[in-house]
Order: sequence, then C-alpha cells, then structure tokens
Amino acid sequence: MRYVSHVHKEDYSRRQSVFIIIVVCVAIIYLIRLFHLQVVDPSYKDSADSNAFLKQTIYPSRGLIYDRNGKLIVSNQPVYDIMIVMREIKGFDTLQFCNMLDITKDDFNDRIEVIKDRRKNPGYSSYTPQVFISNLSTFDYAKVQEKLFRFPGVFIQQKVMREYQIEHAALALGYIGEVSQAQIDMDSYYKRGDYKGQSGIEKKYEELLRGEKGYEILLRDVHGNIKGHYLDGELDLLPVSGKDLTVSLDIDLQTYGEELMNGKMGSIVAIEPQTGEILALISAPTYNPSLLVGRDRSKHYGELLNDPHKPLFDRPMMAMYPPGSTFKTVQALVMQNQGIINENTAYPCSRGYAYGGRHKLGCHAHSSPLTLPQSIQHSCNAYYCWALKALLDVNAKKYGSTGNAYDAWFNDVCSFGFNSKLGVDCTNEKSGSIPSRKFYDRYYGADRWHSSTIISISIGQGEILCTPIQIANLAATIANKGWYYIPHLLKGVKGGKIDDQYLEKHVTNIEPQYFDVVHQGMLGAVQQGTAYGGRIDSIQFCGKTGTAQNPHGKDHSIFMAFAPKEDPKIAIAVYVENAGFGATWAVPIASLMIEKYLKGFIPQNRKWIEDRILNGRLISDD
Repeated sequence: MRYVSHVHKEDYSRRQSVFIIIVVCVAIIYLIRLFHLQVVDPSYKDSADSNAFLKQTIYPSRGLIYDRNGKLIVSNQPVYDIMIVMREIKGFDTLQFCNMLDITKDDFNDRIEVIKDRRKNPGYSSYTPQVFISNLSTFDYAKVQEKLFRFPGVFIQQKVMREYQIEHAALALGYIGEVSQAQIDMDSYYKRGDYKGQSGIEKKYEELLRGEKGYEILLRDVHGNIKGHYLDGELDLLPVSGKDLTVSLDIDLQTYGEELMNGKMGSIVAIEPQTGEILALISAPTYNPSLLVGRDRSKHYGELLNDPHKPLFDRPMMAMYPPGSTFKTVQALVMQNQGIINENTAYPCSRGYAYGGRHKLGCHAHSSPLTLPQSIQHSCNAYYCWALKALLDVNAKKYGSTGNAYDAWFNDVCSFGFNSKLGVDCTNEKSGSIPSRKFYDRYYGADRWHSSTIISISIGQGEILCTPIQIANLAATIANKGWYYIPHLLKGVKGGKIDDQYLEKHVTNIEPQYFDVVHQGMLGAVQQGTAYGGRIDSIQFCGKTGTAQNPHGKDHSIFMAFAPKEDPKIAIAVYVENAGFGATWAVPIASLMIEKYLKGFIPQNRKWIEDRILNGRLISDD
C-alpha cells in the first residue's frame, strides 16, 4: 500500500507540473500578444485614439534665405493638403467630392489604391490621416474649405511651400520636393507627403532650414466632429521654425551674369578671394526656380529634364573641360618652384613649333624668344612644351626617373585643389582629373613614357580635366599668392555659424615670391596681350585666356581673372561652350562682370560691348 501511495503521489506531482507549465505558457503567449497589440502593432491604439482624438501635425516655417546684401530671395507661402482617414470616408458622395476637387472618379480610385498599397505607403493605417491631394493653393483652399463638412473623414492640413522673390540662381539655391520612401526610411523626421531639399542650398542645409514639427491633439465627438483641443491644448507642441540663412551670392551680380549668358551655354563662377565666398554661380541655360514649386512641379521637371540644352545640369560643379591655356599659370608656378625656370628664362617659338620642330601645337603671332611673363601675356604654347621637357628631363636625373620627376610635378599641381573635390557646399561637385604616374604607366608601360609622350598636358590639354569652380578657385589662389579658402555659398546662419572647414586656409606647395611674375604676365595679357579686348581703363586687373579643345564641335572659350590687381575683391572664371577663342566671348563677359561688381554700373563707353554680349546668341531656342 505504501508503494502504491507513493506512485500516486509522483503521478499527481507530474500532472501538477505539466498543468503549471501549460498555464505559464498560455500566460506568456497572452503577454506576448498583448505586448504586440499595445506596443508593436499600433493599429488598435490608432483605432482607439482615432475615435476620440485627431493628432494633427503642425509644420514649421522653413528658414528664409537672404543674399549677402540682406535681400530676401527665398521665402514661404502657405499650401494645403487634403487629408483623409480611410475608415471614416465611407458613405459620402464620391462624385460630388470629385467635382469639388476637379478630378475624375478614376483619379479618385487611383489615389485611394495608392494610399492603401503598403508597398507604396508602408505603415498605412485606416485609422490615421493620409495625404489625398497635396499643395492646394490658397485660392483652391478657399473654394473647398466651406464644402468639406459634407465629407466625413476629410480635413485640410496646412504646410508651407517655397516662394522665390527672384527668377535666378535656380541651381545654386536648389529646390524642395516630396520625399521618397528611401528618404523616409533614412530619417524618421519625414513621413509620406512631406517635402525636403533635393538639391543645392536647400539640400545641403536641409537640417538647418526645415525646423521641427509640432502637433495639436483635437477632441472628437461620437460622430467624428472636432470639438476643440484636448485638455485645452496642454499636450499640444508648437513647431520650431527653421533657421534663416544668408548666402554669399550677390543676387544683383548673379542676375546680371545670367542675362549675359542668355542664349549661350556655359558657366560663370565668381569668388571673393579673401574669404572663399561665392559671389555668383551661373549655369547656362538656366530656369526660373518657381517652375519647381506647386502642383505643376512634376510636369515642369519633366520638361526641363527633356530639354536638349540640359538646364538641370550644374555646369559650374559638374562639367569637366580641359583648362586650356589657363593652366599655363599653374605650370609657370610649379616650374619656378622646382627651380626649372625663372622670370628671365626664355624659350623660342616658331608659331607653336617645339622641340626643334618635332611637335606643332599652333600658337599666336608674337615675337620670339619669350620670357616667362611674356609667355603668359601672349599665351605661348611652345614655351610650356620646352619647360615641361626641361622639368621632366632635369628632375629625372635629380629624382632618379621620369616617373619620380612627374610625381613631384603632380603633387605641386594637386596642392591647388585639382584632382579632387574642393568640398564646396553644393551637392553635385565633381573632382576633375590630373593624370597620375600610375595612369601613364598603365597606358604606356612602366618607364616607357617621357616628356614628349605627354606633351599636351603642358598647355592644359590631353588628359587634364577641370571644373569651372576649380578654375575660379585657381584665380582666387593666384590672387592670394598661394592660398585659398574652400569656395562656399553659406555666409551666415541666424543663431548658428558656418562649418569650420570653410574658415580653414589651404596653402599650396608654391613659395609666395613666385606669384609676382605670374601676376605680371596676367596683367600684360589684359593690357597688351590675348585679353586686350577686356581691359577696363579705371580698373587694373589680371587675366588669362584659354581655349578648350572640343572633339564634338567648336572649341570652348575660357577666361579667368582677378581684380583689382592690388587687394583683389573678385576672382572669376567664365566658360562659353562652342564659342571659339577665349578672347571672343569669355573675356568680355568676365570684364563686364568685374566692372559691374566693383563699380555697380557699366559706363557709356563700354555699352557697345555689353549690348553685343546681351544680344549675342550661340544656341537656338528650338
């Protein structure tokens, strides 16, 4: 009997344990499910809350943008989104709703399907407000506001949209557009229907400009009607406006430059040498920034995208051209720095024949031989062929090989900011290209190339490519005699400061004393040389012409300059595509920009030059 009793006790104990385990498991399952419903899955909370409350986002005012002289160039205007709560829209007159909004029934159904499609609208809930139509104007809002009471589950949410006070600087300022799903996934600040900066200043400084959202919690009755603020607004959160920005652009100079480039293709970049602040950033052809605002934005964007002249292409930052003869200033500085030439070094030229007649590059008509400043003044090609040969041949003995000599040249050239992005606060900057030793070794074979093999780089052709912003920065660096600040568009932030990287001075490898002779040559180019047509009687300035070879058509016209010669206030680079010699178009454009900036007007005796440029058209309107 004791044995049997013992067996029963063990069996009972096991059953009790199993029962306890089952109870615990069930409890855990319920807890997990409860956690999922209350924490992980918001639909039940949304359902409960939506019966009594409506949490409505209050969008902040986006930061304003001013030019360097305090002129307002970008402000805000109110726009309105029609929002719907899907579970509440049943039973109202769909046809009447469509007529009110001037849309078709098919359009209504398509929009509803997009809202309900969780692939296109992740996080969709029938209990939370969804964007049905965005960016109603104030006029359209007024038309529908008084009729909304007929449609349960529909309300209007106010936002702000950009309003441009000018028709210029579109690519520099950028635009805002509706966020993509990828952008929503990357930043929880955004939700479907929100807008953010997509290019230019608007994109680069999005976090400063956008501000912080607020919200209000509205109390609803059993019929869904708004009865006021929950707890008299104690839980509401006011939005925080975005920060106002001051950009470095002189909008009057920017406007004038765009007028000069009308009917032409190319770019103008103007920089204040002492600060690196960008005074004008012009890409031509361009467009009115107001086109990319409002409900017709997508239509206009498509038209701009398909325009054969590519107005959306950011030429100052993205276009890469051979720098042509503007690069001779770099060669003159590097070769002086390496002890190959000095201001009295002279080389012969027979209309561009170099190396005893073995190479013909073409050249301008001028006397021969020429000294270093004269070679810049008259832009002699042969001079720099001889100089490159001397540099590589002499330094090959000094450094042990042509490749090692080339490395020394390459390092000095790159110290000007070439072959890499400068770090401009624009989103599209390209790095350009200065061919490395490895490049030539791969192409020709290690130690199987010499100065004559790469002769074209001596005059800024061949494999060398630079962007207009890099050439403008070169002009600023020469003006400063060997140093520069990274060019930038942001001048100031209300309640903040600009990034430290734009306050850091960058110094080239070139000794300051070698810049004087280059200044002398560039002054000669304007007063008596290849840029003679751009001289200004009242302003002494330095410049260098260039012509970039174009395998697809007429060569590109280039000019870089800084002014005045003493205490420079502006450095500039002008590119006019398919326009021939630099002196034809780029020189007068830069000259007019310099005079306009320094004096504020173009004198009567130079109006004929201005009229020729303003009326000159190099591209068709078709």
